[in-house]
Amino acid sequence: MNNRNIFFLLALWSFVFVTSFAQKKSFEPDLTSCTWIKDVGARTMPSSRGLDYNPSDFGAVGDGITMCTEFIQDAIDQCAKNGGGVVRFNTGIYLTGSIFLKSNVILDIPKGVRIIGSQDIKDYPEIPGRVAGIEMEWPAALINIIDQQNVAITGEGVVDGDGKVFWDKYRAMRKEYDPKGLRWVVDYDCKRPRGIIIENSKDVTLQDFVLYRPGFWSVHILYSEYITVEGMTINNNIEARGPSTDGIDIDSSERILVQNCYINCNDDNFCLKAGRDADGLRVNKPCQYIVIRDCVAGHGDGLFTCGSETSGGIKNVLIYNMQGLGTKYGLRFKSTSQRGGTIENIYIYNVKMDGVRDPFVVNLNWHPTYSNSLLPDGYVYEELPVHWKKLLEKVDPKDGLPKFKNIHFENVEAINAKTCIKVTGLEESTIDQFRFKDVSFTGENAGKISYAKDWSFENFKVTGTKESKVEMDNNKGVKLK
Repeated sequence: MNNRNIFFLLALWSFVFVTSFAQKKSFEPDLTSCTWIKDVGARTMPSSRGLDYNPSDFGAVGDGITMCTEFIQDAIDQCAKNGGGVVRFNTGIYLTGSIFLKSNVILDIPKGVRIIGSQDIKDYPEIPGRVAGIEMEWPAALINIIDQQNVAITGEGVVDGDGKVFWDKYRAMRKEYDPKGLRWVVDYDCKRPRGIIIENSKDVTLQDFVLYRPGFWSVHILYSEYITVEGMTINNNIEARGPSTDGIDIDSSERILVQNCYINCNDDNFCLKAGRDADGLRVNKPCQYIVIRDCVAGHGDGLFTCGSETSGGIKNVLIYNMQGLGTKYGLRFKSTSQRGGTIENIYIYNVKMDGVRDPFVVNLNWHPTYSNSLLPDGYVYEELPVHWKKLLEKVDPKDGLPKFKNIHFENVEAINAKTCIKVTGLEESTIDQFRFKDVSFTGENAGKISYAKDWSFENFKVTGTKESKVEMDNNKGVKLK
């Protein structure tokens, strides 16, 4: 599927969605609780007034066959050495492994350019980092921005991870690991390259280009601040549906702005993370001061997701003017009893969902076979890899309980759902102080709320065409009219 078809489908789906039921074209939320909104996103952009550096001048050949990693990297390094500027490609298809951007450099990918990732894992050197909440050695991404500042990737071209070979590897390992009781570690043992990693960096802009088929997560923003992602299209379901191909993961980072993006993936679309279990509690770095607005989610596992990596805490988040079109889950909050962290001060406004199977989900016992690390018989602990030991490290119960509280929803509507509400708290950690105003869910089943406390409702409506009543269990101060 080419770029034109992707944008055509996006426009068509958006038109059908908007005309299917009324919604405001724009919505400006009450920002009195989010004064920090003016201080998110990249503050600077590299200058484009200097010299252009063309990878073809350094030996790159845009034939889709010649390996161009060294030549592209040479162009980037020379640009940075001379004070920065633009690395701009000629029309063509450029095959490459991991490349590393530098401060004050713009990587410009014009229309007609496709940067395509190698299918050989050896072309992605292992480097320290964090993935799925655990710090460990992991293959570098296709494009890496690590320990840099004032960097941008622009253009209307395509970055194509060509990741199906890595998806197939993962599925084969699942068949081997799952029967052994090792579901909790297979994602970490199956090392797959991400599309783009922004790590320990600041003032970075990703703008307008298209990202296809990464081997693993698409855009990972880790330990970074003042980042803008704008106008991107991410589509990871070409050729097949890539497992764990999250769209945009914002991980223990702050002052982040995401806007005007479209994501069609096979896991969480827009996701906030903050570390897993003992290792995440050790790092203890929050994800905070985040704005996501004016975006569309197609296929995927979460229009907007908090977790399940919550150990460092997630707070001060503003989400508005969002659409979900056939996404599996809509507004999704998930964690487990050994993960810890406080999730609070989240404001969600003007969200419209059509055909989203489960539009509102809170689960504090999420995916036990993945979340609960238990070593089967027959393994010697001392001989285990370091990341296995990190996953197996026990968490003190007083530190392990996550806390979800003070989350606000206004002008939220879902139609054609399967189950409107799925809320599962814990007796030891109730889900507190959720506020709903002008919220409407319509679907087959009304759903269930358990272990919630002190919720408030103003013009809140749930319509179940088969099961009409929301089941209530072990709640306190939660009364639906």
